[in-house]
Amino acid sequence: MDIYAFPPVAAILSAAYSFLMQLAQLLEPLAGAAAAATAVILLTLLVRAALIPVGISQAKAEQTRSRLAPKLKALQQKHKKDPERLQRETMKLYADEKASPFAGCLPMLAQAPVVAIVYAVFLHPAIAGHPNALLAHHLFGVPLGASVVGSIASGTATAATFTVFALVIAVIVVVAELTRRAFRLPSDGDAAAGPLAGAGMARVAGALQFTTAVFALFVPLAAALYLATTVAWTLAQRVILRRRYPLETTV
Repeated sequence: MDIYAFPPVAAILSAAYSFLMQLAQLLEPLAGAAAAATAVILLTLLVRAALIPVGISQAKAEQTRSRLAPKLKALQQKHKKDPERLQRETMKLYADEKASPFAGCLPMLAQAPVVAIVYAVFLHPAIAGHPNALLAHHLFGVPLGASVVGSIASGTATAATFTVFALVIAVIVVVAELTRRAFRLPSDGDAAAGPLAGAGMARVAGALQFTTAVFALFVPLAAALYLATTVAWTLAQRVILRRRYPLETTV
């Protein structure tokens, strides 16, 4: 079953699509042939801006986890042979601190439908039963509906295809590397260390930063632009929020 065919979802998707196309028309006098691509980037920025409260909630939750990490570690060492006691003491600690182990999770889940709708506009070949005209627009001669893998498979790939996608993917890779360096997982000895800390897990998390670049090879250019804009915004937002809500560390 296609969830996007469900009438309420289809109506929201159609409204988002109409807004995007109207935005592209407004941008055409300024951006010319790149108006549709510019609209994709601008819509992505508008959505990310609307989701700033979610980022703040996650930053606060991360700060709380780092503050409680030493106490949690002490509880784990004290009650490691008594899992039930450890669970009770852990929940008591969160209650005493007026915190929740699930803080930040619900806002993150709440944003998922919004992101899914916006992403679908850039990905689906048909919206509300008619062709997605966005994907017929071009950026430097490359259709927004073209993907690297699809173009190679169909024999329609051109030098422009590889150049445009190379630039988009380069942005994703650079941002991924900056993110990896700026937000390294703490070492086992760090008071902010959580259950994901450790050399092995750090390597896995670092590798996952680059999966978006690989994914961008398979999706339409419109979706790849969305991904590049999203990761760049996310990095900038995390840097700002980390300064506003710093993690606690030991000396």
